[in-house]
Amino acid sequence: MSCLRSDPLIEGRAIVPQGAAHYAVETGKPPRHFAFFLLPEFTLLAFSAALDPLRIANQLAQRALYRWTVCSADGEAVTSSCGMSINVDRPFARFDRDTDLVVCGGTVRPAERGDQIPGLLRTHSRFGGRVGGICTGAIMLARAGLLQGRRATLHWENQPAFREQFPDVEITGNTYEVDGAIFTCGGGFGSTDMMLERIAADYGDGFADLVADMCLLSQRRSTRAPQRSSVSTAIETRNPLLVRAIKTMQANIETPPAMDKLAAKAGCSRRQMERLFVKYLRKTPYRFFRDMRLDHARGLLRETDMSVCEIAVASGFTSPPVFAKGFRDRFGHSPRQCRQPA
Repeated sequence: MSCLRSDPLIEGRAIVPQGAAHYAVETGKPPRHFAFFLLPEFTLLAFSAALDPLRIANQLAQRALYRWTVCSADGEAVTSSCGMSINVDRPFARFDRDTDLVVCGGTVRPAERGDQIPGLLRTHSRFGGRVGGICTGAIMLARAGLLQGRRATLHWENQPAFREQFPDVEITGNTYEVDGAIFTCGGGFGSTDMMLERIAADYGDGFADLVADMCLLSQRRSTRAPQRSSVSTAIETRNPLLVRAIKTMQANIETPPAMDKLAAKAGCSRRQMERLFVKYLRKTPYRFFRDMRLDHARGLLRETDMSVCEIAVASGFTSPPVFAKGFRDRFGHSPRQCRQPA
């Protein structure tokens, strides 16, 4: 007998709305159960984008294919990152092994902890249950020790800090990742992509494609779909020398190369590189790279417990005073003030 038995009376019921579209699904399987654990300041878009495909699947099939329970740490309503509060069904606790546990994250704070939650996730995984993370939910999975040696993802904004804290996890820039019984996504409509893959695995591609149509998605995206636009799209130019230079900068945040070496890697002279940056980005290469590193440092300050000196080094600054001055010039306050609550 599994020690993860739970009270069926307090688990979510399946919702089967009426609709015009219909897809006949013949199955003898019981409804798949999802338990969504909402962290404070979770991303509402990412949560709803994961939940609604399950509701649409039930609506199309006109039968209970999926059911869900929404939880918080104490069973009280949770306020999302946009300020909207969501009522929950119950406190987060043990669930049956067949339940998919999904941690829904959002805004990250260095002091954010949920001491009992990692243990519950570890126990569920140890007994063969599936565990997932939405948006920054992967951070809680990593704290539970479930991502070591695995492939995972979370929102691109939070990836630099995550890599500093959990270097043994293979974090990708893809929309979502499924590695065995662990599934993660970057949030937003990546949540929908991930759930559509689950629906396809349960009931076939044809049914999942119709659910995608109901979500007004022109096509389902695979795990290989990137979260972000290409560098050339972001800077609104396809100049290959400029794109190569910026990619080299992105890959060398902690150990920035000299401008001459950077130009050589881009395949041009330093003077030519300087002209390209000023023409297309209105900044010198040095200023652009410095701002990129300072933005990286700001993310580490907000999302990790690393010291200011450690963050300066991780952002390519060998002198803390130079780092502090550059940070103040860019953001209007000191690195330490960045960590003070608003």
